Amino acid sequence: MRKPADMFDRDHEWSALTGFVADERPGATLGVVSGRRRQGKTFLLEAVCEAAGGFYFGATEATDAESLRRISAALTAHCRPASPFHFHGWAEVMDTLLGLGKDGPIPVVIDEFPYLAKANPELPSIIQEAVRPRRAERVNSRTRLLLCGSALSFMGRILSGNAPLRGRAGLELLVRPLDFRLAADFWEITDARLALQVNSIVGGTPAYRREFARGDTPAGPDDFDDWVVRTVMNPETPLFREPRYLLAEEPELRDTALYLSVLGAVADGNTTRGGIANYLERKAHDIAHPMNVLEDAGLLYRDADVFRDNRSTYRISEPLIRFYHAIMRPVWDQLERPGSAARVWRVSGRRYVSNVLGPHFEQVCRDWALHHADPELFDGFPARVGHGAVHDSGTRTSHEVDVAVIGVAEGGKPPLLAIGEAKWNDTMGAAHLERLQAIRDLIARNGRYDTSRTRLLCFSGAGFNDKIRAAADAGDVVLIDLPMLYR
Repeated sequence: MRKPADMFDRDHEWSALTGFVADERPGATLGVVSGRRRQGKTFLLEAVCEAAGGFYFGATEATDAESLRRISAALTAHCRPASPFHFHGWAEVMDTLLGLGKDGPIPVVIDEFPYLAKANPELPSIIQEAVRPRRAERVNSRTRLLLCGSALSFMGRILSGNAPLRGRAGLELLVRPLDFRLAADFWEITDARLALQVNSIVGGTPAYRREFARGDTPAGPDDFDDWVVRTVMNPETPLFREPRYLLAEEPELRDTALYLSVLGAVADGNTTRGGIANYLERKAHDIAHPMNVLEDAGLLYRDADVFRDNRSTYRISEPLIRFYHAIMRPVWDQLERPGSAARVWRVSGRRYVSNVLGPHFEQVCRDWALHHADPELFDGFPARVGHGAVHDSGTRTSHEVDVAVIGVAEGGKPPLLAIGEAKWNDTMGAAHLERLQAIRDLIARNGRYDTSRTRLLCFSGAGFNDKIRAAADAGDVVLIDLPMLYR
């Protein structure tokens, strides 16, 4: 099946879907597709159904009886039987869907499956029974049933533990946001600094350019501020309220105010569990459940400290939500008044850099080290890239490391392939190199990692002075600027 010409990238996802759908082996099979909203899951699945002549059904938030009526009408229109379908239960629906594959492989998509399961909690068990290995209807069918959902907390449980469908799926596909390089290509931005600024706000969600910003991209670096005002902070555009809708659409988030406060605490720079609890004036165990739910929903991510096992920090996974909480939510009443966005943005520059752009730049540097760096840069294969704090017991101080590249352990201590520092607005010099050298010596004394091959990395959005460039020429440090991140 040829990928549609208007589909940007998604080569991996298209290959996985078409390989699953076109499998000629007998027997109906089940696949699960998940991912946060606005990533293009529906576009992918509809394209697969169009290419293979399959059946697509998009569920809505409705009662079980109404959903049965809707899928009866949809299947009637698709199959054109002698008399219309009038299903009285989902077992009948499943047998009809399996019957679609009696003559060959065919994709059958149920999109937004969590809506159906919420109205009828028995539905996963009904599907389990329908695709039972030795059941005749399943054996004689080559239906490729794809269940899709945006509620990550629900979709994460559908195949786990003692769930009815555990062990039944032949495909588990997660549709992720575009990474920072692909996002720059998608937004058609060639200036690396501008690309990272835009990415720090809208991330790699395709719909934010095509539908939400109506194709409006910054004309150049000088247009960035005006673009933020006329798209993201403009109450007349869909992007303005999108962060609130993303939270409201998660079925597990019942006490919305508490979850908003947790995200607000993280956006304000409180990245540890204790710091978040103090910000909310609650005990740490009181916020354990909402934080776990936000993690399951894919809105909060826990970063384990690579140097201290008992320490973790949290970051907001979706850039638009982080921007909303750091910049927009504190002055929401002002922003809702037309014409106020330019004034608010003008006084938000420092907070944007420190709470949004700086942390995002650090994460992009870690992503680059793990996924894009030339393999020859490290003397070994990166198994993990994170960050952490190195404690100096002699001076009773801690030193933050923005980028730590850990290799694969081969019988001894894990190799620390590289440590790095990331500065968005600072021109980096010899002092930054000396700090990294001191931290490397400290890690060597602590004895947890093998530092014999540890390289030093300096990431900067503002450039480097002559002294550190000379050190780079001598091989003491690797300098990574914005064009190199995007090269």
